[in-house]
Amino acid sequence: MREAQVDKLHIFLVMFFISLIMSIQSPIFTPYAAMVGASGVLIGIMLSVSQLANLTGNLIAGPLVDRFGKQIFITLPLLASGILFIAHGIVGDAVSLLILRAMNGFSLAFLIPAAMALLSGYAQNSVQQGKNMAINGILGTIASIIAPVIGGQLGVLIGYANTYFVIGSGLILTSIYTMKFIKERQIVTKKKNSNLSLRDVLTTPGLQVVFLTGFAVMYIHGVLIYEIPYLTVEKGLSTAVTGQLFSYFGIGTFLSLSLLFINRFDPVRRLIFGLFGMCISLFALFNSLLSLSILIFLIGVFFGIMMPAMATALTDAVSSEGHGRAFGVMSAVYSLGMIFSTFFTGIIRDFISPYFIAFLIGMVVLILIGYSKLQSPSPTKSY
Repeated sequence: MREAQVDKLHIFLVMFFISLIMSIQSPIFTPYAAMVGASGVLIGIMLSVSQLANLTGNLIAGPLVDRFGKQIFITLPLLASGILFIAHGIVGDAVSLLILRAMNGFSLAFLIPAAMALLSGYAQNSVQQGKNMAINGILGTIASIIAPVIGGQLGVLIGYANTYFVIGSGLILTSIYTMKFIKERQIVTKKKNSNLSLRDVLTTPGLQVVFLTGFAVMYIHGVLIYEIPYLTVEKGLSTAVTGQLFSYFGIGTFLSLSLLFINRFDPVRRLIFGLFGMCISLFALFNSLLSLSILIFLIGVFFGIMMPAMATALTDAVSSEGHGRAFGVMSAVYSLGMIFSTFFTGIIRDFISPYFIAFLIGMVVLILIGYSKLQSPSPTKSY
């Protein structure tokens, strides 16, 4: 058992470094894209195309992860992504940057389903699953707190192109680390019905709520990812300032993830509570009821309540043999939310507040979830 704990520690370290390295680019991509000639609409298209490629890869990844194992789909995407990020630093025009974003989105699509499925194999029950996901969330949140600040400072000190060289090199080194230290393990109890098809995943009642909520959360998150860095373009703020705003989001998420007792509550109720809180925070944001930093912090708090709940609800609803497919579909839903978010934000931001649209989408999803709960008040595991 001690060996299993050491192996799990390696997984946590790898996922922490992935989150840290990837989050460094958060405050610099939008101004970098604008610098190479991309318009506001084209920046939204870039983010959307990246997520569309990610969505396509997610749907392909799930069955492959379940069939061929997790480690290979962690190591190879990290290596490919590292090379592509280095290429970001030598790009000369907006079209080339768009192509690189699409290729990178596809390569990373295999990473998250494989990593989450790998981590889910290190738990014997739902409580341990929740704890593992919460710890992973805490580490990822720590990375999201410090990485945007690092990225913003690097953008100022060494320039955007050199920052992408740092990101790419970091991912390549992490890929090498996974080759030696990441091991697959399955200590959960095996269950029947391992031949879980894509249709089965989409029609499992417990997962429909997760997917609806995941779409809404990622739409809201996508609005923040687009709008906050754009302050550097519209208001002339430095990337260091926008990096600090992203850090407020991460601090709020870290705070809620640290409350491990929350994992004892029903995950679906946590999803409903968290989404409602995000919607109220958005309402206050587009009405300027509180400062931007406070509201981003609050959205981060509710985000931290929801993310482990979504992962726990997913692993509760399907057997361990289908975790790769389920996490693949969940990642695809996340990507779909980001696609719609970044695309529509780039189009509508000159006419209507993107935060208002995000608020409406969150409230619609809450209504749909409430209706589904009334239709089936006592959902059970289907697989």
